[in-house]
Amino acid sequence: MAANRATLITLTALAPVSWGTTYAVTTEFLPADRPLFTGLMRALPAGLLLLSLARVLPRGAWWGKAAVLGALNIGAFFPLLFLSAYRMPGGMAAVVGSVGPLFVLGLSALLLGQRPTVRNALTGVVAAFGVSLVVLKAAGALDLLGVLAALASTASMSAGTVLTKRWGRPEGVGPLALTGWQLTAGGLLIAPVAVLVEGAPPALDAPALGGYLYLALANTAIAYWLWFRGIGRLTATQVTFLGPLSPLTAAVVGWAALGQALSPVQLAGMALAFGATVAGQLTARPVSAPTAAAAPAPNGRSHAAAPAGVAAEAGRPYP
Repeated sequence: MAANRATLITLTALAPVSWGTTYAVTTEFLPADRPLFTGLMRALPAGLLLLSLARVLPRGAWWGKAAVLGALNIGAFFPLLFLSAYRMPGGMAAVVGSVGPLFVLGLSALLLGQRPTVRNALTGVVAAFGVSLVVLKAAGALDLLGVLAALASTASMSAGTVLTKRWGRPEGVGPLALTGWQLTAGGLLIAPVAVLVEGAPPALDAPALGGYLYLALANTAIAYWLWFRGIGRLTATQVTFLGPLSPLTAAVVGWAALGQALSPVQLAGMALAFGATVAGQLTARPVSAPTAAAAPAPNGRSHAAAPAGVAAEAGRPYP
């Protein structure tokens, strides 16, 4: 049982590790100053691909739930994240994002009835402090809009994580379908904003096409499938404490592939953040996943979904 849980945590951790490569791929291969188009190219093709594989559409109340989750986890999160990254100095956006575990602790208390512990709160503070040592550079003038966008993006993803845990999945629907619903809904939300703000799509060369293909498949379709699969089987707190692996991976990729130096202070921060990530898995006790709200059966009757992680993987797998 412990080995299975360790495997599940490791597979879920691959999602933020993958997201940590986004910056390098974007700066090295993709057109500059097209964050919304990049968000669209990440979300919509991946969502449509997963929908074609799952061959399952939402029914009843899940049309609304899928739209809400898609907006929180993808449609609002991507644009807000890119806006904060463009307007915030250095790695400040990543530091604000690293307080996600603290957001999730508070939302889990409100929506899941899981009381936060002092130990988990301290672990979240240590994780954020460790990330700040890794990514913060020389201070610059803070932009209020950038700060608000970073906070909003973190809150959006945190709320999406907790609601994904609270609502579970409809009976007979696996994580693959749930991920496809959210990515498609989020992509459709980004599309009109991208056209209005950035205009027509840019011309793409071979490196850009390869970069977008990587982002859509490995960085989004597979990564979000692993992430949502983890949310269904682990506590929301455990999952969110894997988040600091994203800026840590970005720092390692910058050092290994882009020739960026790592100072002793950054290495110390990496050790702190990684230690907090591990502690976040050890301090959270496994809990039974909540069942989804009653979903209409084909015969018109309603029934509750089986606990996430126990129901068959029919049709599917987030993140």
